[in-house]
Amino acid sequence: MKVLRTIRFDASDEHVFEQAAGPDEWAVSGAFAFWDRAPDALTGKDKQAFANGFLGLASYGRSTFVAVGEADDTAWTETHARFADALVAAFGAPDRAAALKVAADEMAFAAGLAAEQPVNTLLAVSREVDDTGDVRETYRTVVMPDGELHTRIWDVVDDG
Repeated sequence: MKVLRTIRFDASDEHVFEQAAGPDEWAVSGAFAFWDRAPDALTGKDKQAFANGFLGLASYGRSTFVAVGEADDTAWTETHARFADALVAAFGAPDRAAALKVAADEMAFAAGLAAEQPVNTLLAVSREVDDTGDVRETYRTVVMPDGELHTRIWDVVDDG
């Protein structure tokens, strides 16, 4: 099955988000993590996580980009169980049964985003609140122009 996996090109996510996801973690949208907070009241790194961050399912950190990857059913089952446990422990789910359902729904949505894309396709998310107060997510494919070489022209250096 196809899944979303976090990807890191450089250390910028460590500076953008309160907690950055590690590379190659399964990922979901993660918008649910803000259910109890008014989006217009978010500031700084929390605002950036809401607006542009996928949620990694190993660290529960954020990633700006995800890549389409593949996983087997055993990995899905293990990730689903860990995610449900985290929903209870860290995200306020009322019980494991409810958490298992939400985890399955979130993971199925992410798999649906990946399903029609070739492996290694890069995706980004943008979230905003519309005029009615609903959160709207827009996903876009990140495409490199064909035939051009790309090279890094800058790097993030940790001074501290």
